[in-house]
Amino acid sequence: MPERARPIIPALILLLAGATLGGCSGGDFGRTRADFRNDDMHRWLGAEANGSVGMRASQFQLTEHERQLRDLAYQFIESPLSRPAWKSVFGDYQRLPAPWRQNVVFDRTAYGRNLIDEPHRSFASRYSLLIDHVRDDITRFEPFFATAAQVIALDCKRSASLKAIADVSPRERADAVARMEENALIVQWVQVSLERRISSYRWALERLVIQAPDGMAADAERQINELARLAGTTPPAACQAAVAVSKG
Repeated sequence: MPERARPIIPALILLLAGATLGGCSGGDFGRTRADFRNDDMHRWLGAEANGSVGMRASQFQLTEHERQLRDLAYQFIESPLSRPAWKSVFGDYQRLPAPWRQNVVFDRTAYGRNLIDEPHRSFASRYSLLIDHVRDDITRFEPFFATAAQVIALDCKRSASLKAIADVSPRERADAVARMEENALIVQWVQVSLERRISSYRWALERLVIQAPDGMAADAERQINELARLAGTTPPAACQAAVAVSKG
């Protein structure tokens, strides 16, 4: 290779690397776009919940509590799939359909199959990952439902105000009712997601026990039972103006 050609190669490598990284940051390969990460990145949950049952979305801005409700809800709504470490770093954020969509099919085996099929050094690490996922859900439970209780309580005040204020415009009333419907449906969406997660966790544990019995199974079962106990508690009751949809 001619001596004068050598300095070009490092520069070319840097140029190609920069182009590749630039493409990644723009949202290629399903990764989260930088311009998509914002305070209202989970606002779509309300629109999707209402749209899935044939209702319009509210045009009101989100309150601080409503924004937090959506942020915390997404942690339960996103499927608890076992992912390679690099995906956890780069992210694979996606919008998900509400459970009331007719074409949504729940596969309780998907989580367990991914957990077992993904390369691990030992079955003990698979048990550990399952336990970690369940514990994460248990940790998230109280913050979400505490926020949900606050949002529903404020919606009850909103509903009372609609009855007391005489000059509310039709558009304001429609947006207020739509927002209450969104909030109530998001809480129900999380309830459905929790039930599905618990079903998936149980299936995964059963397969782990069949393939590689281990003392860690008892701890995993205790954690799943605790999550099931929490999920069975009475959720915040929606106000009369808000919609109630069967969990199916």
